[in-house]
Amino acid sequence: MSVKIYSAPYYTTTVPDVPGEACRLLARFARDEVNLLAFTALPIGTGETQLVIYPLNTTWLADVARRTGLVLNGPHHAFLVQGDDELGALVKIHHRLCDAEINVVTSTGLGDGKGGYRYLMHVHPQDFARASDVLGATHIPSRWDNFELKIPRHFEASM
Repeated sequence: MSVKIYSAPYYTTTVPDVPGEACRLLARFARDEVNLLAFTALPIGTGETQLVIYPLNTTWLADVARRTGLVLNGPHHAFLVQGDDELGALVKIHHRLCDAEINVVTSTGLGDGKGGYRYLMHVHPQDFARASDVLGATHIPSRWDNFELKIPRHFEASM
């Protein structure tokens, strides 16, 4: 597999830092068939956690937010990289950004256990368009590896 770099929109929301808050939100997303590419939770102060939500379909996330009163901040933009897990796999990507004087401000990656990896990477908002050009990033397709996006039944009637 060659390296694929996608532009990935994401949203943030803040919840109380108590057991079950993220679980309730994730359960709601599952119930309303909002598929997530990634999800992170970060403590941001005494008693608060910031949830970072990377939806496959931003429209469905917005619909859930509208119906439930969930306050979302965004869209913001990150890069989602996937490729073969090999020594130095991320070096070329970082070199291209470094040569363009673009700083990676946060990132996280995981091997998939099958010889591949996924990597989330954030740059400063003012550098995102230029970084996207430097990296040749594309928008996330409705097909994600072996996952074929299907329209959930409860949305079919409104289309």
